[in-house]
This record gives sequence, C-alpha cells and structure tokens, in this order.
Amino acid sequence: MTSLTVRRRSAASRRRRRFSTTSPSWLFAAPALVVYALVVLYPAAAGVVYAFTDWSGIGQDMAFVGLSNFGTLLHDEQAMGSIGNTLLLTVAIVAVQNGVGLLLALGVNAKLKSRAVLRVVFFAPVVVSPVMVAFLWKYVYNPDPSAGLNGLLGLHVDWLGDPSVALWSIAGMVVWQYAGYSMVIFLAGLEGVPKELHEAAMIDGAGTFQRFRYVTWPLLAPAVTINLMLSTIGGLKLFDQVFAATNGGPGYATETLSTVLYKQAFVFGKFGYSTAIALVLALFVAAVSLIQVYYLRNREVTA
Repeated sequence: MTSLTVRRRSAASRRRRRFSTTSPSWLFAAPALVVYALVVLYPAAAGVVYAFTDWSGIGQDMAFVGLSNFGTLLHDEQAMGSIGNTLLLTVAIVAVQNGVGLLLALGVNAKLKSRAVLRVVFFAPVVVSPVMVAFLWKYVYNPDPSAGLNGLLGLHVDWLGDPSVALWSIAGMVVWQYAGYSMVIFLAGLEGVPKELHEAAMIDGAGTFQRFRYVTWPLLAPAVTINLMLSTIGGLKLFDQVFAATNGGPGYATETLSTVLYKQAFVFGKFGYSTAIALVLALFVAAVSLIQVYYLRNREVTA
C-alpha cells in the first residue's frame, strides 16, 4: 500500500468522523425545517404579497393595488369596530383570567387533601375544544328565564343576543376555559418560592398578606410575564369561541379582527383585503408582545 493511498484513506476517515459528529443534527432537523418553510414561512410571505393585491382567492388573476386595502380598512366601520371589540375582550380576558388563575393557584397550593383532584378539575376545561366550549356555553347562556344561568341566578338576560352584554359573555366563556391554564403556570411559580423565606418572614411577624406582597409576588414575576403574554396574544387573535357562539353578532357587537378577516376571505371572496387585515393583526400582536416583553422583563429584574 503506497503512502498516497494511506493519506487518502486517512483524509476520508477524518471527513467521515467530522460528518458523523456534525451532520446528524442538521439531517434530523432538515425535514422539520422544510415542512415549516412550506407550511408557515411560504404562506406568510405569500400573504404579505397578497395584502397589496385585489386577489379574489380563485385563480391567478390579480392586480397590484398598493396601499388601497389598508385605506379600505381605515374606512371600514365594521373592521374598525372589531378592533375596539378585540381590545376590550383582550383587556377583560387578561385581567380576569390571570386574577382568577392566581387565586386558584394560591388555593390549590395550600395544604388541602383534595388539591390534586382540584388541579385536575380546574385544568380540565383547557383540554376541551374551544368550539365545544362555545356550544356548551350557548346552553348556559340560554335566554329562557327558567334555564341555564338565568334559571340559576333568577335573571332574564339574553346573554348572547343583547349587544350590551354579548361581548362580556364571550369574555366570561374564555376566562372559564383558560383560567386553569394560568393556574398551572402560577403553580409552577409558587412551587419555586423557597419555604425558608416564608418561615423567616413569619418569624419577623409578617402576616399572610405581607408574605404574599413582599415574598411571593416578587418571585412570581416570571410566571406573571408568561401568563400575561399568552393571555394577551390569545385575546387579540380570538376566533373560535366568537365564531361558534355568536358569529360576530348580534349585529357587529362581538366581531373581532379574526372573524372579520375570515368573513372577508371566505364569505365575500376578498382574499387580498382579508390578508391585509391579517397582516395588520400580526403586526399589532407582535408590537404588543415586544412591549410586554420589554416592560415585564424589566419588572423581573427590579422585582
């Protein structure tokens, strides 16, 4: 065997070793990256392009209309009203869902014999389909004074048919479903609070509220950040429960940006306009998320 052959085999062996130590991770990730690019990145990029056209969603006939779709959005009373509804829903959901989730977490975290069962009960609605939850709550919100919530409370309210009440009824439905999700995240944060700090605070004479205010709450900052971000994003893009329960009605009382863009695309065939609405919604969600991350991360540092 010549020295040249030995060198070639040695070089080939080194290349195989480098390949075996560096390539498998990329090879395993490549199929997922390809699927992600085809399913997420390409449609997203195409949507940005369609937002500046008058595409109807059928065929290849389209014309570039520039910012016309965004101008239409600014003068569309239904769409602008849906922005207000979306913001009101988001604020209500974020405030109530996280407040209820925190109270549930504090209660379940106490030394109760049934705490394991309660955790399952409170988290159970999270795993139910949002459409199923909407149909369930349509029965709860039955306008008949002898049925559902009206019968329980002795009221006569058209929960989903009264424009002044319908939006808040949707918010209550969403809070009921996802308060358990917030509870689980807060529970993870509570379990990370060292017991020694509570014991030291008790020795110093701190009461229950003082221990929560000065010991527990600052250490819950990461859990608060996650919960606020997730509930805000969920509220801004809310669709399933609204569409299944009211379809945006009565009138436009519960229309959200998500339901408006759906109707513009699949009811009126204005895919170009609907993608413009979707682009505005995506940019708005991204902006709100970035502001939240900046503010809440700074709060974590100073807490």
